[in-house]
Amino acid sequence: MLTGKHLIAGDWVAGTTLFTSAPASGTAGQFANGSAADVDAAVTAAEAAFPTYSALPRNLRADFLDRIADEIEARGAEITAIGHAESGLPTARLEGERGRTTGQLRLFANHIRAGAYLDRRTDAAQPDRQPAPRPEIRMMQMALGPVAVFGASNFPLAFSTAGGDTASALAAGCPVVVKGHPAHPGTGEIVAQAIDAAIKACNVPAGTFNLVQSNDREAGEALVTHPLIRAVGFTGSLAGGRALFDLCARRPEPIPFFGELGSVNPMFLLPTALATRGATIAAGWAGSLTMGAGQFCTNPGLVVLIDGPEAEGFVASAREALAKVGAQTMLTDGIAAAFRAGRDRIAATAGVREVLTSTCDLRTATPYAFEVSGADWLANHTLGEEVFGPLGIIIRAHDAAEMQAIATHLEGQLTCTLHLEPNDHALARSLLPLLQRKAGRLLVNGFPTGVEVGEAQVHGGPYPASTNFGATSVGTMAIRRWLRPLAYQNFPPELLPPDLA
Repeated sequence: MLTGKHLIAGDWVAGTTLFTSAPASGTAGQFANGSAADVDAAVTAAEAAFPTYSALPRNLRADFLDRIADEIEARGAEITAIGHAESGLPTARLEGERGRTTGQLRLFANHIRAGAYLDRRTDAAQPDRQPAPRPEIRMMQMALGPVAVFGASNFPLAFSTAGGDTASALAAGCPVVVKGHPAHPGTGEIVAQAIDAAIKACNVPAGTFNLVQSNDREAGEALVTHPLIRAVGFTGSLAGGRALFDLCARRPEPIPFFGELGSVNPMFLLPTALATRGATIAAGWAGSLTMGAGQFCTNPGLVVLIDGPEAEGFVASAREALAKVGAQTMLTDGIAAAFRAGRDRIAATAGVREVLTSTCDLRTATPYAFEVSGADWLANHTLGEEVFGPLGIIIRAHDAAEMQAIATHLEGQLTCTLHLEPNDHALARSLLPLLQRKAGRLLVNGFPTGVEVGEAQVHGGPYPASTNFGATSVGTMAIRRWLRPLAYQNFPPELLPPDLA
């Protein structure tokens, strides 16, 4: 049963004002609209929980993460039903995303049980060293403190209430305050109920997890500027993320803002691959571009190829494949409107030609494809900006040198992809030094949608893909965002943390 309330310090707290949800189907609900006072109560509860929660043995924190996963699975049917109603996402997609969410929680549970993330190091004492003795120094990673997490519109589960940011922060020993996304407040509340049940079952401090619902800026701004918050995790738009990033930087005590903001995820089709597999690549691109109505942060919005007969064949095959894709429901009315505005901006840009146009309105999206010369793309910076939805641009480079120039002028990306055959390796070698500086993940002969969760994954990249290119929001390395190194010099073993003694 939904309460429409915030979860603060283990209690379901009513709001002084309410907002009405806007589901894709079904009946709208009323939810508490968080204020600065609600945020302060939640952050204060998280700070009170920090000393006890961060000091819990790793195996107990791991058990807590496993229990959250169990509680989410126990509510699986309810989560799928309300997630589908609120977002319009297919039930199969939501069930898969729920599995990814619980899988992340269990992955981090096993990760902290192993203990390697602590990065423990020791410099043994050398009392007889000349000209001066060396003291014993031991170092390990320590939890930062309370962190803020913003739910994402496009992943109601895997990047929201109990998603990767929350899972990795809890694994690190940091209490979390989640600012729920207004596109799926009911889904967020049910997942919060699962976390609350796990807190009670594992006897974890009540303030370890808090959820503040909101559909305006007040709660978000209050959260990132609260003096007790030590770091922020965010997945969303470039404009919204940059505004919060700037607030974090302007604080009297600035804090890290780990934002994933925008990416067009270019694919480079090298000549032999284009000649031998152009039609197959075009079909794969159409599927990746339109998956989930194009509402993936790794959506491959750019294709770069060398102009010629093979390029003509690719364009024709892409047009045919994309034309078969019907209208899909977008996550919110605002996202649908922004998609149409982006489509109109691209279509009106000098040098851009239509490959496929369609008709979409209200909350639906249909595919759009455009083409442009390499010279015109290089002359217009806005053609490299993300349009969130099933829209792609094919860039016809004049030659290999212009393809390299396009790679050089890309902004930071989450992914860059090379489609190649052995005869393309020489050109690939010339592109790799350029693309290695542009992205957090490089792919060969694949499509970037579908982000594997594991030890080696990097889901981040140079700005504007993310605000901290040394971090990832997916994979076990995500835990590093919520830790800091602390050295202990000449400490008696009895006073060292148990993990360091």
